[in-house]
Parts: sequence; structure tokens; C-alpha cells
Amino acid sequence: MKKIVLAALFLAGFSFSYAQEAKASTNSTEDKDLMTWYHKDFTTSKVYGVNTENAYKYLESKGLKPKTVVVGVLDSGVQVDHPGLLKNIWSNPNEVPGNGKDDDGNGYIDDVHGWNFIGGKNGDIDVDNMEVTRVVAKYKPVFEGDDSTKNKANQAKMPEEFAMYMKSKEIFTKKSVEAKQGAQATTMVMDLIPNMVKLLGGKSISQENIAAIKPSTDQKDAIALQILNQVAQTPEFKGKSSAEFEKLMNEQMKEAMSELGPGAKQYDLAYDPRKETVGDNYDDYSEKNYGNNHYEGPDAMHGTHVAGIIAGSPQGTEVQYGVASKVAKIMSVRTVPNGDERDKDVANAIKYAVDNGAKVLNMSFGKPVSPGKNVVWDAFKYAEDKGVLLVKAAGNENEDITEHVAYPTNFKNVTDEKPLVDNVIVVGASTNHNDALRAGFSNYNKNKVNVFAPGDQIYSTVPHNEYRYLQGTSMASPVVAGAAAVLLAYMPNLKPAQIIEALVKTSNASTANEFGEKSQAGGVIDVKKAAEYAFTNFYNGKASQVKKPAKAKRAVRK
Repeated sequence: MKKIVLAALFLAGFSFSYAQEAKASTNSTEDKDLMTWYHKDFTTSKVYGVNTENAYKYLESKGLKPKTVVVGVLDSGVQVDHPGLLKNIWSNPNEVPGNGKDDDGNGYIDDVHGWNFIGGKNGDIDVDNMEVTRVVAKYKPVFEGDDSTKNKANQAKMPEEFAMYMKSKEIFTKKSVEAKQGAQATTMVMDLIPNMVKLLGGKSISQENIAAIKPSTDQKDAIALQILNQVAQTPEFKGKSSAEFEKLMNEQMKEAMSELGPGAKQYDLAYDPRKETVGDNYDDYSEKNYGNNHYEGPDAMHGTHVAGIIAGSPQGTEVQYGVASKVAKIMSVRTVPNGDERDKDVANAIKYAVDNGAKVLNMSFGKPVSPGKNVVWDAFKYAEDKGVLLVKAAGNENEDITEHVAYPTNFKNVTDEKPLVDNVIVVGASTNHNDALRAGFSNYNKNKVNVFAPGDQIYSTVPHNEYRYLQGTSMASPVVAGAAAVLLAYMPNLKPAQIIEALVKTSNASTANEFGEKSQAGGVIDVKKAAEYAFTNFYNGKASQVKKPAKAKRAVRK
């Protein structure tokens, strides 16, 4: 799952005829309501939130006392000293900070809050290739070199690799063009900001004010008005003064360019930052002791937002809090660059998090091809054997994932009905609009997407001690990771398969726009209902913190 910023999403909507509906209010009370909408109780609000507070109340009413659950965030990095996250960041109890030693003997020096598998002695990777770029660069000389006879022999000798190469080549050709178009469109929008300010005429951003603007025959003004109409629907812009709009728009477009600009490197067949920066032997999948302890990395926007959804806590005037804010600690395992994650890093990140005590791993990433999928599947099995739940985002391409596989997948073949392991839950994204409940970007499938969870207009922590709305299945996945952590905190004997069953079978169903056919659950998770289900069906009474009524003494026969 690539990093998603509001500006980039808006830009995609404008440039490629795809727009996300977004509603916000200028009333501060209602703003706070929007900031925490994904916690709502559907029964009372009719908004498909996940019923966070009532889940805690139910579990506590049963006399259960929570134990801390460590959640591994395998992502772009996390600002571990963010005020909204600071108290819920995992610390390695067996590591002495800053002494330059591997105190706990796990092979990672000073891994106090996690580890970074995409860095090394020479710094940290920011922009990396897309996986299709790496595949095309590696196999083009093998399958389409100068010797046609050798090409055909290689194609026959390596049919799986050849199929992957042809798929990658097709995607590479299409996406490299789109990346250039996106950067060009961003530049165009930036150039139109003065036109937008002029059209506003000093008025604030509102649908009413923009509707009152008379259409212009000037082409630039006409396009600027279209952009203003979309901007008026986004939470971050609505209600802003003309001056505030200009400042924020410039900031957002610069950020969009920083997201889209790297496309030139992501699709550059000659670009490879790995060897110089990380310094590992990338082709050696057995190698695991590489990286550094830079938990945040160059750009932790995505990972910090994900961490806040899981375990953010209110601070100052901020009302944002994560689903598992009362029970979870975040372990930052930096795995995802600005580009595609590498299979070797994913496998090592899973094993690192499992070995260091994480019981839930959030994986908000994905890609269409996976050269090292077997190594990742081995890591899945390793996590399964250790009783660790893997939570994975379904993807943001608005596709059926049996037709367009999003790796890592839990199925060896797209036609398989039985997953490889029973500890992976795949999550699609829902909205707070009941008439359009599935987010328009979310991937789906009746059998291979397990549940949906809120993933649109999600307010959470971002770097520089700030907060922002982001959207994507990347945001829905940590909602489920947080829910799983809540269940595990109060019922630590639960197995991953039991947690998945509880979340699937208790989701609030909906038939809006055939939403019920888009996942196994056919609905949006409800943590309180899942807690009731798990307690009733799986809780075995072995937790020592539960007080049981004393048994009556039986008469002893002599």
C-alpha cells in the first residue's frame, strides 16, 4: 500500500476522473465527531463504526483485566516520540538504549523500539523501485536479450519467472506513463492556485460560496473552478479562509509532488539504492542481520498514521485515539519505502516482530508480483506456529483480488479456496456513508477479503507532532489490528483463527450497493460483538485474573 496523502488522492480524482466523496463540517463539535467517527456504535448512531468503547465496557463487565499486547507496525516508519503515541510505544526490556551493544543477543544493536530493515550504515532508503521495475530489470536480458534462441530456451526453462516477467512488463509500461502524467498534473494544479484564489474573491471555502462563482470562459479559470468544487468537499479545506486555503493548498500540492515525483526513480530500470545504502547481499534470502534502529526513517507519514489508529491516545486538545489505545504498545518495524517493499525485508520483519513479542502484526502494503513469495509464506507459517495474527490491507485498486492478486497473499493460487495458514485476516475499507459503504478505492472479494473496516476520512497522528485525515485500506487494516489487540488483551488465550472468526461472524451486515458480496463477512467489524462472541464461544476460563464463584463443598461419603 503506497503512502496516501489527501492532496495526492484529490489529484488522482481530478486528473483521472476518480473522486472520493468527503464530507466535513465547520462546527467544532461536529469536527470532533468526524475525527472519531470510526469508533461509533452502529446500533445507536446508524454509522458503521466499530463500537470501541462498548467493547471495553463489555469486557470489563466480565471481570477481565487486560494485559498489554504488542502490535508490530510493519510500515514506512513511526515517529515514536509523537505526543499522541509516546506512552504507547513498545520498549525492548532487554536492550540498553544507546550503548552500541546487542544486549539481548538477538542480532540487532540498540533495537529499543523496533528495527529498520531498509537502512544501514550509510543511511536509510526513502525512494525504492516498484517490484515490477525490479522484475523487468532482472529478467529482460534473460527473456528478451539479443540472442532469440537463448531467449526461447530460457522462457521454456523458467515458465513461472517468464509469466511473472510478462505480467510485470505490462504493468511497468502502463504505470510508468501514469507516474509521469501524475507529476505533470500536480504541476498544473500548482500553477492554477492563483486562479483559485482569484475566483474565491476573499471568501471562505464552502460549497455555497463556490456554487455562487460564475462560470468563466477562460480555460484556466474553468479548470480552477472544477478543482475548487472538489476541494470544498474535503475535511481539511472546508471552512478555510481564502488566505488559509492558499497556504494549505500550496503545502498539499508540494507534498503531492513529493509523493508523485519519485515515480521517475520507481520506474527507472537502472536505479537501485539497495547495495549502497543497506549493504546486504539482497539475493541471499537467509540473511537477516542487516539494517539499523532508525524507527522513523525519512518519511514516516504512513506508518505514524497507522500507529495512531491502533494505539494513539488523546493529548492536549486532540480527541483522536486508537482502537487499542488502552491496551496496546506499538513496535515500529520499518519495512516499506516510497516504492514497493521487498520480500526479503517483509519476511525478516515478520520474524523480528514475532521473536520480540508482538502478537498482532499490521501490514498495510501490497504489490502485484512477488519474486520471493515463498520466503514470505515461510514467515507467515512461522507466525502461525507462534500464534501471531497477521492483519493485511486488501489494496486500493478497486479490484477483485482473485483477478488482480495483491501480494503478500494467503493463497498459493488464485483458484484455491483454502488459505495457506489460518492466522491472516484481509481487510477492505468502508466509509461513513451508508449509501456508499464500500470505499470506492477498496479491493474486494467474497472469499479472500475477510472483513471491512473504516478506512475513509480517518483522522490520526502524522509526523512533526501533527494530525491529518488519510484514507485507504491502509487505514482500515490498523482498525482491525487494534480490534484484535483489544480481544487479545482481555482474552490472551485466543488463537488467531478464533479472533478472525469472531470478527467475521459478528460484523454489521449491509446490502447497500451489493456490499454484502464484497467480503466473507459481508459487513463492517463490531469490536463489542466480536468480544461477546469470543467470550461466549472460546474463552476457556484459564486466565488467572478472572474471579470465579467459589464452588460449593460436596459432602464427603465415609
